[in-house]
Amino acid sequence: MQETEIRPSAAADGGVGEAGAPPGRELPRRWPLLLLGAAVVPGVLLVLAGRSLDEPAVQAWRTVCLAVTVQALPFLLLGTALSGAINAFVPARVFSRLLPKRAALAVPVAGVAGVVLPGCECASVPVANSLIGRGVTPAAAFAFLLSAPAVNPVVLTATAVAFPGNPEMVLARLLASLVTAAAMGWLWLWLGREEWLRPTVVRHTGHVPGHSRFTEFRRGFQHDFLHAGGFLVVGAMAAATFNVTVPRSLLDTFAGSPWLSVLFLAALAIVLAVCSEADAFVAASLSGFSPVARLAFMVVGPMVDLKLIALQAGTFGRAFAVRFSSATAVVAVVCSAVVGGVLL
Repeated sequence: MQETEIRPSAAADGGVGEAGAPPGRELPRRWPLLLLGAAVVPGVLLVLAGRSLDEPAVQAWRTVCLAVTVQALPFLLLGTALSGAINAFVPARVFSRLLPKRAALAVPVAGVAGVVLPGCECASVPVANSLIGRGVTPAAAFAFLLSAPAVNPVVLTATAVAFPGNPEMVLARLLASLVTAAAMGWLWLWLGREEWLRPTVVRHTGHVPGHSRFTEFRRGFQHDFLHAGGFLVVGAMAAATFNVTVPRSLLDTFAGSPWLSVLFLAALAIVLAVCSEADAFVAASLSGFSPVARLAFMVVGPMVDLKLIALQAGTFGRAFAVRFSSATAVVAVVCSAVVGGVLL
């Protein structure tokens, strides 16, 4: 199957409004007040409900939901700001020069590029969306989306600290994550279809001559942050619900089986939605599980978790998120098992 690319064009977007914003989708003038209300009102209602139901389970749910949201919010802010900056300030020709012309070669290059960009999965989604909008082949953008939160310097350093005296774990995480990202990029080249990406994937088309670059940056940042923030909260609530409802005794039940432990920790990484900068410390605390299972936890988590699935669905569409997340989970587990079996 030939690679499908989504390139910005005035005809496809139906024209571009002021400062590169799509027509009919202007943000309200009082967007800061709306954002503040969206952040404060649910929290107030949650506190009031928690006081009326002052039970340990409710308190635990509040704590986990708030922790996931607060932990991921700075990186989501970083990612949306970077996305807006790419759109407004970086010429499209930069990407055509940095990436190989052949899509099959651009995929591993984009995956390796994730090593130099600190951030978590919340930041990678809007950045990947912006890259596609600038003409980068979707396969390469998706390889970057998967690799950046898993192999950046902050994550690798945290892994080394969490597993002192065990450099094999750091190397195994690096290799398994890079192989997974490249494999998913090539899989998109082979099986990916344009109709799986909803048409609004190209939100804006970069700098428009005669318009202020700062205004374009501000509008792009506002749109991405407000749009992705709601899906982040939904994912955090789902992760908190799992933490509260699933008994901890299940951990001991699955730890004894080599294969079930890998699958269980991979599933656990998806629902816990721990930020990639902190997941190594969670994996290190699961000492009852095998090293390969803990590696799977660290490889799957930054690529597939509940808040990331929600962000992907909001950015690229539900059809894409379901297919891409399911395939990524399978490929990540297989790569973790193979690399971990060799190195650990």
